[in-house]
Amino acid sequence: MRKTKLVSLFLAVCLLIPMPWSSSVSAQSTDYKPAGFTSELKALSKSTYKYFKDFTDPETGLTSDEVRLKGKDWEEAKRTSPTNISMYMMSTVSAQQMKLITKKEALSRLQTTLASLEKMDKWNGLFYNWYNTEDASVKKDWGQFISQVDNGWLSAGLIVVGQAYPELNARTSSLVDKMDYSKLYDPEVGQFRGGYDVAKGALTEHHYGTFYTEPRVASYIAIGKGDVPQDHWWKMYRTMPKEWDWQSQIPEGATVNYDGVDVFEGHYTYQGTKFVPTWGGSMFEALMPGMVLKEKELGTRALGLNNQHYAELQIAYAKEKGYPAWGFSPSATPTGYSEFAATPLGISGYKDSSTVTAHATFLALDYTPKEARENIKALKKLDLMGKYGLYDSVNLDTKEVAKAYLALDQGMIMVSIANYVEDDLIRDYFHSDPIGQKPEELLRKEVFSIE
Repeated sequence: MRKTKLVSLFLAVCLLIPMPWSSSVSAQSTDYKPAGFTSELKALSKSTYKYFKDFTDPETGLTSDEVRLKGKDWEEAKRTSPTNISMYMMSTVSAQQMKLITKKEALSRLQTTLASLEKMDKWNGLFYNWYNTEDASVKKDWGQFISQVDNGWLSAGLIVVGQAYPELNARTSSLVDKMDYSKLYDPEVGQFRGGYDVAKGALTEHHYGTFYTEPRVASYIAIGKGDVPQDHWWKMYRTMPKEWDWQSQIPEGATVNYDGVDVFEGHYTYQGTKFVPTWGGSMFEALMPGMVLKEKELGTRALGLNNQHYAELQIAYAKEKGYPAWGFSPSATPTGYSEFAATPLGISGYKDSSTVTAHATFLALDYTPKEARENIKALKKLDLMGKYGLYDSVNLDTKEVAKAYLALDQGMIMVSIANYVEDDLIRDYFHSDPIGQKPEELLRKEVFSIE
């Protein structure tokens, strides 16, 4: 899975300085889609997809986890994860639909990746967390772990590919069908374990109990497949129970019964707005699942509405801090990788930091498009543009840029752009599959206590 001090005098001064998002976000139309912005995004997607062209092994079809600019040379990490593989596959679908590559090239690329996936070592059809890109072997020196969340993203990518290209459907469906999520499920608790350590022969002690985080994609898919019961959806925490006083706020809300399960529909409040929190307070926990799930369309009184609030509050948090840009989410640093967040939006909270990451802006495209456009301009002014699109992050205090690109983050940018400019492209493919269709009522029926 991937705290806030307010200086009154500084804030008072900041209120006099126009910020890129200075107008009221909630008053803006989420239908904002001018031709000029669409063109800007498509141009950016071309640079972004070049990452996948240059750093995907031509023999295995597996994309390197990250590259970093060291002087004039690129340092390439030739390892990959199930999530990276999914981001490459969905980015390839996106690139073809945006006419960056031909269908012939897309099919060739995806067939190479599928051939590797079919032969790669697995555990009950589920994939290990790290593989070597050059030969698709398990990267054993990084541990032999089976991650629920990473496999969920791989399943999602396979489903999208199978619907985008019917000629590949038999192969993608076979892989997804064999991915047995029941092996990671704890029926006594009604929640997933974080994963399985193959070397130890044991499931993790922790569960994925927080609903509004990125593992909900795997939960949705496992329900859609029939690997776990539907009531699993209701057994995750919207907030922690009121009596758990270690959480960052004591939630308010009522208990509601869904499908025979009592659910505490709790919420937090920040700057007068009610919201359901993520675990850490980051953007990808909140909005990454919406790349494939029709949360905005179907969850109009729950997930979709909360996504809107969350994007707005991330912007409000940056404004409160006096920052010239927004978008807090785990990302690369100049020397590694770290968790960043709008801390008040989390249950426990990742560390408070002035680092923003490009992918967070694009995840918010469907909810705050005008502000996203202005933020992209702000990021460019902070020297984030590079050979493969926007560099991964910038520290707004020091202005230091992490001159790195991550397959995960590049994929989030590509898919988010495709969904925005091509009208829900990736989401439509995902929901065209029976696995995507079956649990849709779960999205429709819930009402969060945030209205």
